[in-house]
Amino acid sequence: MQAAEILEKTAVARAAPAHQRMRGVAEVAMARRRGATRLTGLAQSGAAKAMLPRVHGADPEVVLLNTAGGLTGGDNLRYALSLGDGARAVATTQTAERAYCSLPELPPARLDVEITVGAGGHLSWLPQETILFDGAALHRRTRIDLAEGASCLACESVVLGRAAMGETVARLDFRDWREIRRAGAPVYLDPFAFGQENLAKRDGVATLGGARAMASVVFVGEDAEDRLEPLRGLIDSAPGDVEAAASAWQGRMVLRALAADAQPLRRLLSAVLAQLGGGLPRVWQM
Repeated sequence: MQAAEILEKTAVARAAPAHQRMRGVAEVAMARRRGATRLTGLAQSGAAKAMLPRVHGADPEVVLLNTAGGLTGGDNLRYALSLGDGARAVATTQTAERAYCSLPELPPARLDVEITVGAGGHLSWLPQETILFDGAALHRRTRIDLAEGASCLACESVVLGRAAMGETVARLDFRDWREIRRAGAPVYLDPFAFGQENLAKRDGVATLGGARAMASVVFVGEDAEDRLEPLRGLIDSAPGDVEAAASAWQGRMVLRALAADAQPLRRLLSAVLAQLGGGLPRVWQM
């Protein structure tokens, strides 16, 4: 091999360094022991961590966090939570998850959430919002498996940039798959994909209608239909910059909401979750 060729290949190798990617896994197991829900297993690695802060309520809180500070192309984060029969808990995230601009040569960031709840148990899955920045690429999958007689309350909210910073999102690859099963049968399936073509039409009524913040709340349980009318009362009193609607059928209640900014949406969600679950996680800041 000629010296010039060797130097050329060395220069190319130096010009294209390998990108460091974030990896993280946090797994939490809890069970009903001596009249209370207690921690029975904890494993964490990489940038994923789990904390159990001291709380005054009867149900423990699991706070999941990404110490990398956000997600970008090629990152991989996984959270897993298992509740035994009769166990009850609240799970949330320490702060808003952020998906930053990704390099086009990298695969999308992945975030997987896997939750199982034993018979007679209940989980409130209440993560704080996900903020998508311009150029973000994030594929997320959330699956909740409920045993017979178990129930859950789940909330997800997404914000396109930060209005206070004057940010706009024009390029995006966001795919979200949310699934709830009870006794092995699907009771809620909500696939969602939003990309550059959708952003170009975001003012249309078939997309976001000009909104930059969106959320969904799902309650699965035997008394889901009974919770609908009080919830609609909250929706009717929501500020004019929030649009929301709710329905209930066959043991599930679903609310969807859109807002021009994150703050009015968060205020509505706080009222809705407090009514459905009896209180908000301590880390939620209002």
